[in-house]
Amino acid sequence: MKVAITGASGLIGTALVQHLRAEGHDVVRLVRRTAQAPDEVSWDPAAGTMDLDGLTGTEGVVNLSGAGVGDRRWTDPYKREILDSRIDSTHTIVTAITQLDPMPRVLVSASAIGFYGDTGNRAVDETAPAGQGFLADVVRAWEAASVPAATAGIRVANPRTGLVVSSRGGAWARMFPLFKWGLGGKLGPGSQYWSWISMRDEVRALQFLLEDDSLSGPVNLTAPLPVTNAEVTRVMGKVLGRPTILPAPAFALKAVLGEFSTEVLGSARVLPSALESAGFHFEDGTIESAIRAALAGS
Repeated sequence: MKVAITGASGLIGTALVQHLRAEGHDVVRLVRRTAQAPDEVSWDPAAGTMDLDGLTGTEGVVNLSGAGVGDRRWTDPYKREILDSRIDSTHTIVTAITQLDPMPRVLVSASAIGFYGDTGNRAVDETAPAGQGFLADVVRAWEAASVPAATAGIRVANPRTGLVVSSRGGAWARMFPLFKWGLGGKLGPGSQYWSWISMRDEVRALQFLLEDDSLSGPVNLTAPLPVTNAEVTRVMGKVLGRPTILPAPAFALKAVLGEFSTEVLGSARVLPSALESAGFHFEDGTIESAIRAALAGS
């Protein structure tokens, strides 16, 4: 399959490009500059422009483009960038692929479990309604931007990804050094649920969405067993052989992270019902397996 990927230089995008090529797929990377390699296609999502010729023959598209949610403090301008970067990129890619003849068979347009807001101890799956908060509002708009592709006849899947366990980026890349130095500990009360997925299961699930014609709409990309932050802390200490006695109090997280602290301290107990019903098998079904895989470079 010829697959075009936006956000191909990001944490998940980089791993996905490598994985799909290893599986024999022809991958095209969308870049925000003049294309310099045979596998590159130029686009400018802010301007809404795309080199359509470079997408000729594309059968599947994976849209991963968007400003990092945890990269900077949530000022009003950066919150606008988080939203606009997702809407602009999705609108641009949808407009482009619906002009192709033939159109791609499938669009896998990224989403996030932020859709559900804070679920507390309540387990939710794809049938649950949207929650409250900034990220829930962003995700609703993000997914809505992909609807015109479905209206045009393209199968659209929206992978609502959880916390990706990786040593190469994201939350865990920041956590690993602290825990290795014996400075890791639970965040706030530690009772909040974290819905996670290993990097190798993330890219396998994205490939699954490209290839399985039965899946469309929201699909949770989270492992079957969400765990509390306290359990994450315990397992990190066990795997790394380090003490975990230095908790980060909630007031300190709020002072350092501002509004983003609500996502760190909030609870999301999200289940992958759609993936499991479709027959997807997780290689890392426990948080310990995922952490060990991340440390091994997976």
